[in-house]
Amino acid sequence: MDNVTLSGKNIIGLENFSADEINLVLKTARSMKKIIRGKEKKLPDLKGRAIINLFCENSTRTRTSFELAGKYLGADVVSINAATSSMSKGESLRDTLMTVEAMGVDAIVIRHKAEGSAEYASKIVKPIIINAGDGAHAHPSQGLLDLFTIQQAKGRLAGLKVAIVGDILHSRVARSDIFGLTKMGAKVHLAGPKTLLPRFFDFDGVEVHDNVEDAIKNADVINILRLQLERMQTGLFPTPREYARVFGINEKRLALAKEDVLILHPGPQNKGLEISNDITYCENSAIRDQVQNGVAIRMALLYLTLNGGNS
Repeated sequence: MDNVTLSGKNIIGLENFSADEINLVLKTARSMKKIIRGKEKKLPDLKGRAIINLFCENSTRTRTSFELAGKYLGADVVSINAATSSMSKGESLRDTLMTVEAMGVDAIVIRHKAEGSAEYASKIVKPIIINAGDGAHAHPSQGLLDLFTIQQAKGRLAGLKVAIVGDILHSRVARSDIFGLTKMGAKVHLAGPKTLLPRFFDFDGVEVHDNVEDAIKNADVINILRLQLERMQTGLFPTPREYARVFGINEKRLALAKEDVLILHPGPQNKGLEISNDITYCENSAIRDQVQNGVAIRMALLYLTLNGGNS
């Protein structure tokens, strides 16, 4: 791993990462987490660097954590919301990207509703592109923070049974988690309504179950996905009440997993639908840890891509 570098690398999806590159990010994030927990959070590592957060979809956790990550490392960070930018007047994504590039920025963190938008951006402009979520395709920093959270809690990734439950079809988080977890030797088990599972799924290290009980039985980790109602057409499941009854994670179902099972959720949560209120706040929940780990992972990505990991 000594020769591994992410310097100048566009972060589009974890399918483009090697296991060594993932390990480098996780190792770097451990150091960054110590900084977040310390009193002095202003470092000089990215002093003089400029980062634009271009968010064309709403976000709390990802946008804020990328902004803090850049600022903690000493970069100048500006966030652009599509709703209050010239994009609301009809300016194209291409023109927006080229305008931002002309301002001399070093990196663009982009979230967009269209699959492939981050890849497209990387072909249009020269600054480093970091994908903060492109439609239902990928969310690499979320996948990495999930891996980091599991590793921090369990001490390893290889050999763990990780259940991912819910709206797999529309989930960029699920895709990034699957690529990352399988590359690191974990076994992934998927469960959700058949209408919310990919129609054609053939992936080494992944098993798809007809019911949630089989997926979470003896699981080391359960990642509960939000029902992405904003991306759905009607008729994909009968009613919210029926979904909660058949697929929702509650105390009764949680008893099927290992006693020390780790509970993840990328947020925001539909409480009472995919996750019960008591599970959100139970001692097995690492949902708040995920938020802090998200800042650490995004600090690591900015540090490694913009600075090459060199002080």
